[in-house]
Amino acid sequence: MTSKLVFLIAGEPSGDVLGARLMASLKRAAEGEVRFAGVGGERMQAEGLDSLFPMEELSVMGIAEVLPRLRSLTARIGQTARTALDLSPDIVITIDAPGFNFRVGRKLRGRTFPLVHYVAPTVWAWRPGRAKKIARFLDHLLVLLPFEPPYFEREGLSTSFVGHPVTESGADSGDGDRFRAIHGIPEDAPLLCVLPGSRRSETSRLLEIFGATVDLLASRFPDLRIVVPTVSWVAGEVSRAVANWAVPTVVVRGDEEKYDAFAAADAGLAASGTVALELAMAGLPSVIGYKMQPATAWIAKRLIRVKYANLVNILLDRPAVPEFLQDNCRPELLAEAIGSLLSDPDAAARQRQDARTAVAMLRPEGQPTPSDAAAAKILELMK
Repeated sequence: MTSKLVFLIAGEPSGDVLGARLMASLKRAAEGEVRFAGVGGERMQAEGLDSLFPMEELSVMGIAEVLPRLRSLTARIGQTARTALDLSPDIVITIDAPGFNFRVGRKLRGRTFPLVHYVAPTVWAWRPGRAKKIARFLDHLLVLLPFEPPYFEREGLSTSFVGHPVTESGADSGDGDRFRAIHGIPEDAPLLCVLPGSRRSETSRLLEIFGATVDLLASRFPDLRIVVPTVSWVAGEVSRAVANWAVPTVVVRGDEEKYDAFAAADAGLAASGTVALELAMAGLPSVIGYKMQPATAWIAKRLIRVKYANLVNILLDRPAVPEFLQDNCRPELLAEAIGSLLSDPDAAARQRQDARTAVAMLRPEGQPTPSDAAAAKILELMK
């Protein structure tokens, strides 16, 4: 096999992780006969990408952040597209970050190389018209969820389900005994893992509610302990808030400690999001709570077309994991649901079984990991 040039574009940390795993799988599958160019973060650079510019320039969200940088972002779109055209790679792969990547993609439409996007927009949840729009310029789409392909194939866009990256995250590989020993948590003490979100917009609303939930649980479970995995940019706010909680609480950072906490815990209380899939992967029975601004919630209620917030429930099409959203996100309701998981082994076991069923649906067929499945499809498209 002659050396192939793969041009990748990632615009945010999650895309950098996906891109790095894909690059590693491509190198293995192509026996090293592959080269890389494009835009990526530290993880992709560690796999051999010389990024055109720092990926962090693209990691902006919301009108307030984007508008001041609109001119520079527009320039980066043009630079990225021109570089791809100049290099004439064997394939271009854009990874998530649709605001940037789809603008680049439109400039590359109809060229001699295939244009592939990795991670589909959630047309099944809202704005279904996006499927038709991206079908106009993409050659292939790699999706994470098994029910996504029909939404795009009906618009004429060739689509492959490659599996969800949570299945290769290591969320199920934690060491619970080590965690309890390091943090001095007795083996028989009930441990609740609390995850109030990774954005300030989430922690600012959920920390108080989750703290009040913990207070209610403390009266029912006198030996209760709490662990709060967090990320650096909200760690200060989280640490200050939990200092006033009525239960001994440990704050940890990093994936390794987070996954060890999952393995050590008896139940979880989490904001809605990707972490809910990590909890399912770890087999930790959990309750989901979420609250957003009333105006945002009003708009979302009219746009979103799914019954559930948690992907486990969406995959199974039933409320396997209790969800308490908006007005229902109240301490007394959360505490009652968590109390059931802590005191009823059968309820916890049912949720673990449901989680196993849902996670199995997220694994690719015929390949060890989603990255391997994606790499196999990329090599096929390059041929």
